[in-house]
Amino acid sequence: MEIIRMPRIMQDTCWRYRMKGRTLGFVPTMGALHEGHMSLIKRAGAENDVVVVSIFINPLQFGLSEDFEKYPRSAEADIKNLRERGVDILFVPDLKLVYPDGFSTTVSVDHVSEKMCGGFRPGHFRGVATIVAKLFNIVCPARAYFGQKDFQQTVVIKRMTKDLDFDTEVVVCPTIREEDGLAISSRNLYLDEVQRKAAGALYRSLTAGAEAIASGTRSAPEIRKIMERILAGENLITGIDYASVYDPETLDEVDDIQTEVVLAVAARIGETRLIDNLLVRT
Repeated sequence: MEIIRMPRIMQDTCWRYRMKGRTLGFVPTMGALHEGHMSLIKRAGAENDVVVVSIFINPLQFGLSEDFEKYPRSAEADIKNLRERGVDILFVPDLKLVYPDGFSTTVSVDHVSEKMCGGFRPGHFRGVATIVAKLFNIVCPARAYFGQKDFQQTVVIKRMTKDLDFDTEVVVCPTIREEDGLAISSRNLYLDEVQRKAAGALYRSLTAGAEAIASGTRSAPEIRKIMERILAGENLITGIDYASVYDPETLDEVDDIQTEVVLAVAARIGETRLIDNLLVRT
C-alpha cells in the first residue's frame, strides 16, 4: 500500500492511474476505522481497479463546542487494517497542506444542509462539502463511497456533485450494524457499557416506526409519536434533536406517507450525539 501525504503528489499519482485507463474507487474517512468503513472499501474494490482511502479529521465540520480534539485517532491500527484489506493508496494529508494560510474558500449546499442535523450543527455541512470537494479534485475518482448512516451527508454530497459537475458517481452503501441494531460509528467508542446498551433505543425507535408503516399507518405525526415515545423511555438519553419522517430527496418533513420516506433520529447519550435512519418504502 502506498501512503501519500502531499496533495500534489496524490493528484499526480491518481492522474497516472487514470491515464492508464484504470478506475479509482475512493473512500474518504476520518479514521478510527471500523466494519462500516471496511464494507465501503470492499465495495470499492469490487467495482474499481484501484482503491484509494483518505484519512483526514476535518476541523471545518466541527463546531466550537464539538469533539474535534477528542475525536478517536488510531493511525497505526488504521494503516495495519488497510494493508490487510488490500487498499492500494492511503492519502493522509497534513492539515496545513489542506488548509494553508490564507485559505478562504468554502462550499455551501443550500436547503438540504439546513434541515435535520443542519439546525443543530451550524456550519457542519459547509465543512463537509468543502473537504469532499477538495478531495474529489485531488483524487478525481470514478466512484466515491459513503455509508447510509450519515444519510443527510449523502444527500448533500450528491447535490454538490451534481451542481458542480464533478465526474464522480456517489455510491451510498447500507448501514452496518451491531447485533442489537446499533449503527456502527466511531463515536460509539465514547460510550461506556451501560450507555452502549441504552443506545439501542435509536434503532428500536426506527424499527417501530417502520413496522407501523408496514402495518398501514400513513400519518407521519403518528409515526413521530411512536419514535419519540421509545426514545423518551430510555432514561440515559439526555436529549432528542429530532425523530421524524422526511422526504429522502429534499429532507423536508412530511405529513402523509405516500411512497418512500426516511425515518431519522438524532439523540444524545451523555455528551455523545448519535444519529441513525431507515429508508422505508410503502
